[in-house]
This record gives sequence, C-alpha cells and structure tokens, in this order.
Amino acid sequence: MNSTYKAFWLEDGDLVVIDQTQLPFCVVTKTLKTSAEATLAIQDMTVRGAGVIGNVAAFGVYLAARESKGDLEKIKALAAVVRRARPTAVNLMWAVDRMIAVLEKSAKQKQDLVEIALKEAIAIADEDVVGTRNIGKFGCELIEAIAKNKPKGEPVNILTHCNAGWLAIVDRGSALAPIYEASDRGINIHVWVDETRPRNQGANLTAWELGQSKIPHTLIADNTGGLLMQYGKVDLCIVGTDRTTRSGDVANKIGTYLKALAAFDNHVPFYVALPSSTFDMQISDGVKEIAIETRSADEVLYMQGLQDNGDIGKVRVAPLETTALNYGFDITPARLVTGLITERGICEAAETAIAGMFLDLIP
Repeated sequence: MNSTYKAFWLEDGDLVVIDQTQLPFCVVTKTLKTSAEATLAIQDMTVRGAGVIGNVAAFGVYLAARESKGDLEKIKALAAVVRRARPTAVNLMWAVDRMIAVLEKSAKQKQDLVEIALKEAIAIADEDVVGTRNIGKFGCELIEAIAKNKPKGEPVNILTHCNAGWLAIVDRGSALAPIYEASDRGINIHVWVDETRPRNQGANLTAWELGQSKIPHTLIADNTGGLLMQYGKVDLCIVGTDRTTRSGDVANKIGTYLKALAAFDNHVPFYVALPSSTFDMQISDGVKEIAIETRSADEVLYMQGLQDNGDIGKVRVAPLETTALNYGFDITPARLVTGLITERGICEAAETAIAGMFLDLIP
C-alpha cells in the first residue's frame, strides 16, 4: 500500500489497524486475523471514517477468503456479514460488492481467490491514496483563492466537523486533504475544529491529526460555529461525507446539517469533500432514503477522557434516570452545499452536474 499516512497496514498477511477509540492519549494497534474481527472493528469503531471502513471491509473479504481457503460460497457468506457491519457509510457496501464481483470473475478462471482478494483490497486502498491527493489539490485551489484576498498576515479560517483526515481515508483524507495541501504550499491557514459530540472525533482525532502536522487549529464546542460565522471568523467550511446521493444530498456526522444552515445564513461557502466511492447513485432523496444509524445511548450519557491521575476513563454526564437518543448522522440537503470536492474536480451539488462528472457510476 502506497499511502504516506496509514490507519492500517499488513503484517505477515494479517491486517493491523490503529485503534481509534484510544486516541489521542495513546496509540494502540489491533491485529485482525479473521473477517469476524474485521466486522467487529468496524462495528465498535476501532476503525471509522467512510474510506477506512471501506478499506477494512475489503480486507475483511480477503481475510474471509483466507479462512475459507478460497471457497467462493463460504467467502460470500462471510462477506455478507462484513457488509452489514454499519448501515450508513456506503463505502463499506461498495467495497464488499467490488471484492465479490472480482472474486466471482476470478473463480470462473480458476484463479487463486486468496491471492486475488489480497491484490484487490490493496488496489482499493491505493486508489484511495491517489483520490485523496487529487481532492487535496482541487480543494486547495479554493483556499488559495481566499488567501489572495485576505489582508496580509491574516490566515484563512476553515471550519470542519468530525474527522475526515487520514484516519478516515488513507493518506490525506477528504475534508482535511485540502488543508494538508495548503499547509504544504505555505498558505497561512487556521482550522476551527468542532468537538463533534458525542464521540468527540473532532476533539480526539482531527485535533490530534492537525497537531501531528503542526497545523494551527483551535478546538470549539459544537454550537460555537454559528457565532464565529456571524463574527466573520470563518472563511469556508469543509466537511466529509459517509454517503452522498445522486442529487447531492449529504449524509455526514450528526451536527453537519446545523453547520450548513449557519453557513447558508451567513453566506459562508460550505463544501463537502468525498471520493467517488461515497456516491450512492441509486438514491436521490437523502432524508427519505438513507438509513441513519442509531448508536448506543451510552455515547451520549458518558464521556471518555484523560483523568487528573493520568488514567483514561469515562464519567457519566447525565442523571442516572435519564435516557438518551443517539443518531450517528444527519442529512444536509443539496441546496445548502456550495460544491462537492472530488478526485475528478469540484462540481455543483446537483443531479445534472453530478451525472455530468460521474456518468460512468450511474447504474
């Protein structure tokens, strides 16, 4: 695999992943040897982010091939379990379906399905590397244009939500890819990092990533973004997505919709960055047709962090008798999206524009 930054890698044929639930206070890895372990890693958010979920799912099919000794029917049965690991991120389903299609074709040609599965999973990851770098270049053009109009010495202030960096899509991510590219070009930037309750992927993961790269950033409470926009302290928003319809509706981490509304009201450009594998061309109405994952209420009722004694632990933040509802994602309608930053270029969040750029993906 050719990525510079890796959320996973191969060791002796097994898949090693960074346990993202342990970040930012310690870097711990897990070794996945079976498709069931890959499924669990996706379900319990050891790995997360649309692209990495898809990558781990693809390698999960490879692990299924290995444990099934190349028996296609057994592989398909195990792959079906991997495919159901989480309901919202379409990259997961896309990757499994692509793997099975390749294996079915290879089986007819009497090829070694374990070897083919490994090669295809690596190919999917390597394609993501190329895609994320292109997303970075196209998105950076937006940042560069804003920088040229800023008073000398003032940074371009970018607001992002959740984590869509290399922990989410190998190498440079989607929403953070333009930020990394801007940093490489020497553009003066500053990132507002939403904490992204309830799992705090912004506070735990995005802030950690940006800190590793020495990119100036400030953590903010989720509800602060609107005020910053009113004060003129946000130049543009860039977020990722777990599924985008053919009409441009965007499913992303819960809270994205509210940021898009605030951006729209304050005339702040709101961009969504994604690889083409995140499009779901079979649906057009995000609110009606995208299944929104409901996760454990404990993610809302408890918070995990570094305690004063140096231990990592969790505390309850609500009364013992209080219940909670925990939707993992929301839908941002296309009308609130300024544009989609893809590996093929930037296009309008509209069905005609998407079809024009991605005609080959339409069934």
